[in-house]
Amino acid sequence: MLPSTKMPEIIDSKSVKNLVKAHALAGAVVLGRPGGFAILVKYGGNERAISAQRSGRMRIWRNLNTAAAFIRDELGIPRFEIDIADHEPDTVTRKRPDTAERQRRMHSAVEHDTWFREQVEKTLDKIDSGAAELVSNEDHMRKWQHKRAELLARATGKR
Repeated sequence: MLPSTKMPEIIDSKSVKNLVKAHALAGAVVLGRPGGFAILVKYGGNERAISAQRSGRMRIWRNLNTAAAFIRDELGIPRFEIDIADHEPDTVTRKRPDTAERQRRMHSAVEHDTWFREQVEKTLDKIDSGAAELVSNEDHMRKWQHKRAELLARATGKR
């Protein structure tokens, strides 16, 4: 295991996935860091920290449970070590406070999309079954021109 003062070398997640596919991982260590936990993977004579996507820096999990779940579920390693010597949970503040709001907007958009697709499906089912009253384009244009004339008359005060 690395001394707690030495910064481990990193390995990108694509390389880690290739090691998993090749069944080449010998183990893993959850390494306590300021603000969370890093994961070191062991293979051959090497021990490297998994990097965050696109940053080239060590990936940090906010809590031990998510780091452990990653090792078990993504790496397929049921047993691992924990080195908590350098763990300082309160030293790092949240870097992306807008994430919660962005997630709420995304969930709202997904809910609206689901609702909209259901409405379209119901309408198509009504059309297929003949239960929907279809209006020709000519009838629609006639009704709209009449409605437009009414609205213009109200807006200009000429009834």
